[in-house]
Amino acid sequence: MVGNVNAEESVADEQDGGPSERTEADESTVGGHDGQSFTVVLPGSGRDDAGQDDRVQDDRVQDDAAVPEEPSSLAGAPETSDDDVAVVGIDTVPSRTAPAPARYLTPDELHWAGETVEAISTAFASKVVGQARLQETLLIALLTGGHVLLESVPGLAKTTAAQTIAQAVGGRFHRIQCTPDLLPSDIVGTQVYNQHSGTFETQLGPVHANFVLLDEINRSSAKTQSAMLEAMQERQTSIGDKSYALPDPFLVLATQNPIEQEGTYPLPEAQMDRFMLKDVLDYPSPAEEAEVLRRIDSGVFVTPSEPVVSVADVKRLQALVGRVYIDPAIVNYVVGIGYVTRHPRDYIEPRLAGYVDFGASPRASIAFTSAARARALIDGRNHVVPDDVKALTHRVLRHRVTLGFEAAADEVAVESIIDAMVNGIRTP
Repeated sequence: MVGNVNAEESVADEQDGGPSERTEADESTVGGHDGQSFTVVLPGSGRDDAGQDDRVQDDRVQDDAAVPEEPSSLAGAPETSDDDVAVVGIDTVPSRTAPAPARYLTPDELHWAGETVEAISTAFASKVVGQARLQETLLIALLTGGHVLLESVPGLAKTTAAQTIAQAVGGRFHRIQCTPDLLPSDIVGTQVYNQHSGTFETQLGPVHANFVLLDEINRSSAKTQSAMLEAMQERQTSIGDKSYALPDPFLVLATQNPIEQEGTYPLPEAQMDRFMLKDVLDYPSPAEEAEVLRRIDSGVFVTPSEPVVSVADVKRLQALVGRVYIDPAIVNYVVGIGYVTRHPRDYIEPRLAGYVDFGASPRASIAFTSAARARALIDGRNHVVPDDVKALTHRVLRHRVTLGFEAAADEVAVESIIDAMVNGIRTP
């Protein structure tokens, strides 16, 4: 059988604090192309050697390392085994003394989250006509703290969408027009000499905002693009010998024009991978375009939007997203998708597999689980369902699965390859 993917699964302590007994490994079988399959093995957390006891305190074990008893509010969630089970990262160590698990979302918390998300969505729809998928993408990024890469022709309300979300939550918004002569200091800031005081003063750049729009990011030089890596990944900038934390929440929305490629600097894979989602926008329908004209005549776009929620509300939403339950079977499904992107020849047609140069990194699995939790909360659920993962496959993988030049020559879209990969494994 081709390929095995192993992921560790820890068994939570009993309620009285005692360690639980070793349990048999759980297995989730994922179907492959032509009847092939691979198994995601989730071994128990028992440890026979005493040397493991010093490792179980590894701080990499997640706070939600155990799943509590299913409450009545989880009606409709995928069923799990009677044992309390937690899925941890492949290279982490299960702990018998893991912190107490975070409780599931209560009905009151779900109700509050639904009202808050609805308020933001209403504010968005008042300024942006159509673009329902863009609205969901930005909400997911807002609730997870991720970054978004948008690809579209000019004039499809990308700036308006980002600015409207920022105004709706009372956050600061800055737009940066990327050009070949844009310097890193133009983004992160610099030190300016003050002749009166005889000292250098730090001036923070436009990246120090809650929402930053990098318009046509591929027109900036590679040096300037790399200056955004620290800001996007570390949530800080370095000016001189000091580091400055970025505001919280912090969201980068970068755009690319797929038509004009002259004088551009393609984003390297390392930077592309730092965007949680990549969305491709379509033209509005004739009815939507007519509605845009009507709103322009009525002056809707002239009046700034008033905040409908606060930044503190956004932080609370982000905390609630982390408590949305995701079943181990769905975690295995996510891991399986990532595995198939890296070993396509074993699971999809050889003709399609030949177009793939590189598959998705583990960041794709992280993006899947985080975005799926946010999508479930937006939909009013406290648990993830497989459809959450399926709805995100294009947005999570289209910038992480790299195709060769043969795909461009044969006009094969990456989305068709992704669909074949997802169809090659079994849905839980």
